[in-house]
Formats: sequence, structure tokens, C-alpha cells
Amino acid sequence: MKETMKNDKPLNRLKILFADDEAALQELMSLELPRMGHEVTVCPDGPTAVAALELNTYDCIIVDLDMPGMNGIQVIGKCKELAPDTDAVVLTGKSSFDSAIAALRFGAFDYLTKPCKLVDLKALLHRVAAKREWVNKCRALKHQLERLEGKTELVGSSRAMDQVRKLIQKVAPTGSTVLVLGETGTGKELVARAVHQQSLRAEKPFVAVNCGALPESLIESELFGHRKGSFTGADDHRVGLFEVAHGGTIFLDEIGELPKSMQAKLLRVLESGEIRRVGDNNAFVVDVRVVCATHRNLPEMVEAGDFREDLMYRINTFELHIPPLRERLDDIEDLASHLLRRFLPTLKAGDTCFTPEAVQLLEKHGWPGNVRELANVIEHASILCDKAPITPENLPQRLSGRIKPQLTRARIAGPISLRDLEMQAIHEALDRHNGNKPEAAEELGISLKTLYNKLNQTTALEKSA
Repeated sequence: MKETMKNDKPLNRLKILFADDEAALQELMSLELPRMGHEVTVCPDGPTAVAALELNTYDCIIVDLDMPGMNGIQVIGKCKELAPDTDAVVLTGKSSFDSAIAALRFGAFDYLTKPCKLVDLKALLHRVAAKREWVNKCRALKHQLERLEGKTELVGSSRAMDQVRKLIQKVAPTGSTVLVLGETGTGKELVARAVHQQSLRAEKPFVAVNCGALPESLIESELFGHRKGSFTGADDHRVGLFEVAHGGTIFLDEIGELPKSMQAKLLRVLESGEIRRVGDNNAFVVDVRVVCATHRNLPEMVEAGDFREDLMYRINTFELHIPPLRERLDDIEDLASHLLRRFLPTLKAGDTCFTPEAVQLLEKHGWPGNVRELANVIEHASILCDKAPITPENLPQRLSGRIKPQLTRARIAGPISLRDLEMQAIHEALDRHNGNKPEAAEELGISLKTLYNKLNQTTALEKSA
């Protein structure tokens, strides 16, 4: 067994194990692979290659299919046991294509026929290096995402939250479609993530989609993808979010805002598992678990003709009701402390986060915006305080009743357009509801979809100005 080139490995250099019983080929690879910039260990047979795999880790193994003692497929099988991330390339004679195909099915990256051209070998190893670089980047991004999101934690020891946790434990492993119900700001996406993380799909993607925020003209493309040229502006092929979530979970938030035309298409996907990209004639199957959420009363929407009855029954195989914060007052101190540690990471486990007077103020508030409103309040307090514990002076004055929210409309000097008046009314409603869009839309007497559309139109006009 011979080893060449042991200096530090740059990103595009591979550590290769080469196994073949032809002495001439062994000598050739021991010379040419280092010239290509790779480190190589050359072995004369399969057992020697396996012994090397037991002692060292390699980026790639290149093995002859026909070797005495142990053939190439057996070496690949042992390699997959010892180092599953190692890519395997097989060498085969022109009459052994069936064996090469078998090796690919067994997990080989690719194959080369003998006598192989060095230019083909170089190109193949370049593809191996490129693939490994992308895999490492994906792992790094996944690690960063896990650090940012952290493990989903449902905070609170109240009976209501204990019941939610028990139901999640029951439904998560089943794969059933779940409908999460609750007021806005109660943490429906957090519950959906908990269902995903406790399911058999936990290692696969979790894709969250706010159906109310998607422009109606682009919803189908966003969910199912499109082919290039299928409509004006479709300059490239696009992969839909259902396809991105393949093997994992897709979370359809604000499902009640989905237009009737899309409700029929979603129902077809839920029943058949097939999706069809916009502009494509062929459907294909995706394996996706669907979790939906809404703050709206779906039976009332069905009665009013705004939501399909068959879709409602299809998505609520299992319902999870999330209690509003005013019904779980015992959890407020724990939740507030949990949130404060997120905004003040220097806090230690045993530190007191709030004075008794501050806790009393928090528990007296009605929390119409639920946990989302509590998070805003705690972030406000974390900005004002120099160190814990938080006192009533650090909390927004509206919690203590020292000031009331200003509901009067500001006087406008000079002429104003109807659009500007409309946007002023929208922004004032959002201010009154602490940015809570569903509640602002309800007060204004418009749908959440209309509210999103008007905000998006304003943003587009400002960018073009």
C-alpha cells in the first residue's frame, strides 16, 4: 500500500483511496492523481483497501469491480458501513456495464470504463469535489439555522399547555394532517414546528408559508412552481414550496385566506399527493405532511361560501386548539422570563428577571395580541433596563394605565389623495392593534388578504418613486 502527498489539503483537493489489482494502473494513479492535486493511497486488492478504510477517512474511493478476494461492490458496501459520506467511483471493463449499474444502485457516485482517459477521471473528480463542497455548505447552513431557531420549546406549565403538549406527542408520529386553531399571536407556527420536530420527518425540511401574505396571482407558482415562459415574468424554472418540503412538513399558515380557486387545487394535492407546475403537463408525486393554521372560524366561512367544505374536512383530521394568553395567566411569568433571556443573553439561570410589581402588571393586562404582544413588551423593557430585574418603570406605560393609546387622527395640512387617506387609516389601525394585521383588518372591515395587498401596493409604489 503506497501513500503520496500528505501536506495540508485545500478545499478542491481530495483524499483518495485507489484499489486495483493491475500493477501498471497502480503506478499510473500514484503518479497522476497527485499531479491533479489530490492525495492518494494505492491498494492492490479489496482486503487491503478495507484495512485502509478502517484506519483512515477518505473523501473518495476508486475501486476496480473485478478484484480477487473481494470485488469492488463488496468494498463499496464496507465503505458505506465505515464512512457513509465517502463517495465511491468504480472502474469496469466495457463488457461489465451490468455490474457498473449494480454498483450505482448500491450507492456508487459514478463509474469509469477501462481503459479510462485521464481527462475523464479529472472531470469526474472535479464533480466529486464540487458535490462535497455543496454538501459541506448545506451542513454549515443547517447548523447555523438550528442555532438561530433553536429547539422548539413550548413554555408554560398551565393545564392548558400541558394538554397541548400531550396532543402534540400523540399526533406528531402519525403523519396525519393537523389543523392548528387559535387567535393571532398565540404561537401557531411554534406548535407546527413542535409537531414536525417530534415526527418521523424531523430531519427533513420544515417549510412555513403565510397564505395571507402571498399575492393571489403568484400563489400557485409559489406553492407548486412553474416552467420557464409559462406566464409573463416566468424567466426561469421555479421549484415550488411543496417540492422544497418533499419528505418533510409544509405549514400553511392563515389557510382561511386562500382564494377559492386555490382551495380546489390544494384539495387535489392533499387527496392525490400529486402536484403540477404552472405551464407543465405532467404531474409528479411529493411526499409532504401538511399542517394548517388559522385564526378564523372555518365553519362560518363554509356557511358564507368563502371556504370549501370538503377542504375543511380534509385539513382538520386532527385539531389542535391553542389557548389565548388571557386563559393561561399562570404561564405569563415563565413566558416573560423566557423571552427576556432571548433579548438579554447575559442573564444567568438563577437570576431574578422581574420584580413582583412588574409581574403583577403583566398578569393584569388582557393581552389581546397574545404571546406576540408579550414579546414586544419584553423587548421594549429589555431596551430600557440596564440590568435585571425588570421593574414597572421599564414596561410600556399603557400597561400601568399611566397613558392611553392615542386614537385621534392627526390633522393633515393641505390636499391629500384617497389612497393616502386609506393608508393612514390602515396604519392607525395597525398602531392601535400593536401591528396585529388580522385584528386591524377586522376593525377596518376588510379581509386580511386585502390588507396585505394594499400594504404590498404601497411598498411597490414607494420603491418605484
